[in-house]
Amino acid sequence: MALAAKLQLRQSQSLVMTPQLMQSIRLLQLTHIELERFIDEEIERNPLLERAEPQDDAAGDLSQKSEASPEKDTEGDWFAGEMEWSAEAISQKLDSSLENLFPDDPGTSERLGPDLTAQWKSAAGGGAGAASSEGFDVGDMAAAAITLRDHVGEQIALASLSPSERLIAGELAEGLDEAGYLRTELDEIAVRLGTDGATVAQVLGVCQTFEPAGLFARDLAECLSLQLAVRDRLDPAMKALVANLELLARRDFQTLKRICGVDEEDLLDMLAEIRALDPRPGLAFSGGASDAIVADVEVRAANDGSWAVELNADTLPRVLVDNVYFARIATHAKDQAEKEFLAECLQNANWLTRSLDQRAKTILKVASEIVRQQDAFLVHGVRHLKPLNLRTVADAIGMHESTVSRVTANKYMLTPRGVFELRYFFTASIASAEGGEAHSSEAVRDRIKQMIDEEKPIDVLSDDAIVDMLKESGVDIARRTVAKYREGMNIPSSVQRRREKRALANAGR
Repeated sequence: MALAAKLQLRQSQSLVMTPQLMQSIRLLQLTHIELERFIDEEIERNPLLERAEPQDDAAGDLSQKSEASPEKDTEGDWFAGEMEWSAEAISQKLDSSLENLFPDDPGTSERLGPDLTAQWKSAAGGGAGAASSEGFDVGDMAAAAITLRDHVGEQIALASLSPSERLIAGELAEGLDEAGYLRTELDEIAVRLGTDGATVAQVLGVCQTFEPAGLFARDLAECLSLQLAVRDRLDPAMKALVANLELLARRDFQTLKRICGVDEEDLLDMLAEIRALDPRPGLAFSGGASDAIVADVEVRAANDGSWAVELNADTLPRVLVDNVYFARIATHAKDQAEKEFLAECLQNANWLTRSLDQRAKTILKVASEIVRQQDAFLVHGVRHLKPLNLRTVADAIGMHESTVSRVTANKYMLTPRGVFELRYFFTASIASAEGGEAHSSEAVRDRIKQMIDEEKPIDVLSDDAIVDMLKESGVDIARRTVAKYREGMNIPSSVQRRREKRALANAGR
């Protein structure tokens, strides 16, 4: 068979990460404070954008302006003012469409097919931390203190990670406390994202190389070890010292010298190195003023016995496209460059307003499904919190897990039982000892806390005793899991609690 060159035409669809698409993805995970800041920057850059203030509604001049919505065809606005536009110039400015932005929308799926919808997963590269570091100019960075989340997000964006690994890194970053310690179980993250524990552990290893050294440690010993490794001082003797911090706290130097295999002079040098380390590396980013929590979603009981889920209007910025001003200045455009600038401003303005509207609808859809899944929690409390992961919600509302993950990041829900972060409702499941319905890890934590709060001074519960009591109530849990949950709630061990109760009893005498 002879080989010959020939031309073939093929038609295919793909999801392109355009600047507008990345902007819209980022809008999903911004808090309302970050969103307000972003809107202010866009209004400064785009003369066709303005806010809809309350006094504008009272004055009645909004009838001359149009607020874009998904149902409105905005393409007709491109020819306002009887301007003669170049079709080539306009097509060059349109770098994407809303069909590429929200393939999870059922209508879009019908138009474009399931293949493009499935490719939404490729957009998961902008993790929670990665996107949060974009869009801030030098003035804003100088005026506002950099938070730990921003600092870690910048490093996630620059790390050698795949899109799926960036999503995992963003989840790990969400689990950091103010001191920089990781307080989220790796198994819970694996279950939540539908991956395996080995992959999460691998991404954690990358995150533990971030600056300052010691971030993403799970305890004090690991935090000190990470800092010593950076200084190339984690030799066997130092490893032994870090592994026996309890002896160091008791100042049992004789035992430490024997365990580490060093003399007194070397031990003093090692202690001096330990004192030079930072046990709370994340506190360097907590000096700024904290923002008050404002709920993005409000849940209240309806008259028919169901739950009414509404968006908080205070967290939804209203942005208008001033078509009257556009029509007036468009007729005075002098050259092609000015026409193209106006076309770009109008296209960006329409895109932004529609993206904000879609963002609000997506948040409401996700929140409504969470309320439906966690109805028992709203009625009876934390003991009835159901195990829930991102995939369950994503499948129920026809969206991808990455979309649900972005929507639930840094969003809060006001319920009759208080204000909760949306991710509070996503918990790992613990099997039932009797083969029944699984239990939520958060509900089990609450049970453990109540058991310890109600224990008597003469009968302090050990971890093994708590395991036995939980198994009697139908919870199949391991002793090490009970210990992790107890330590995560800053509850000391049974030995320490017994000493404290004895000391209080003796002081009362």
